[in-house]
Amino acid sequence: MNAPVKPDELAIPYALPQVPFMSPDMVHPGVMTTWLDDDNLWVPVTATVSFKPLMLSVSGGYYINLLRVRQSGVLSRHRHSGAVHALVLKGRWYYLEHDWVADEGSFAFEPPGETHTLFVPEDVEEMITWFHVQGGYTYVDPQGVAVGYEDVFTKLEAARKHYKTLGLPDDYIEQFIR
Repeated sequence: MNAPVKPDELAIPYALPQVPFMSPDMVHPGVMTTWLDDDNLWVPVTATVSFKPLMLSVSGGYYINLLRVRQSGVLSRHRHSGAVHALVLKGRWYYLEHDWVADEGSFAFEPPGETHTLFVPEDVEEMITWFHVQGGYTYVDPQGVAVGYEDVFTKLEAARKHYKTLGLPDDYIEQFIR
């Protein structure tokens, strides 16, 4: 059995170099506070739907973003090529194909291959959800015919174009890319 160690004796940083070619850490302060307030940095998708990137993993083929919806009704019908993890920060939503509701504070897991129709109820003025999307979405009609797609690369390009219109430096988007 090991002898007890004083807590301050453990407060020693790792002494060896990190693995070569490792991506740098990424920290975005205020994601749950000030980031929600600055309307300019939300990337518009439509007049009432926008997102804020947190991480655009071009090497891993996934993205993490905040999605904001300021309308009720159908947002999209889509099929996932990878798993999706969601945490509802504000409001609520559900899928027409399921009997559960993702309300504020809820976590949802969506398996690869699932197709569903996201619906925001009429009494919800604003919905904000943190999404971690592996792979991408294929937007489909009710019979499953593809009508569009979205992935880390389309998100990256939309954000790059939006930030350019704001007059932000060309390298502004790089803080989100890994």
